Amino acid sequence: QVQVVESGGGLVQAGGSLRLSCAASGTFFNANAMGWYRQAPGEQRDLVATIENGGHTNYADSVKGRFTISRDNTKNAVFLEMSRLKPEDTGRYYCRANIMARDYWGQGTQVTVST
Repeated sequence: QVQVVESGGGLVQAGGSLRLSCAASGTFFNANAMGWYRQAPGEQRDLVATIENGGHTNYADSVKGRFTISRDNTKNAVFLEMSRLKPEDTGRYYCRANIMARDYWGQGTQVTVST
């Protein structure tokens, strides 16, 4: 069984920074792609950033230059460094891990950016 757990959300003022962490655990060797997705109330869940096992990254246009995704393959962990946060970055951030051709999601962590 695979578990995906996020941490690091919180309340921050506009212009501030936060770091999100996510770890996948269970009976498997390596996660393939891992990524972060954001869902605001009443909205769909949108891609924020993904990172492949080999390190290739992909970002939503809205976060390019402000967010950085990275991973630690030894721990099946993925991180999201968020800087110059804006109120529109507010939402619940979910971690996705693709393991053995199946997607696993965490419960999410709330990020709220105040003006």
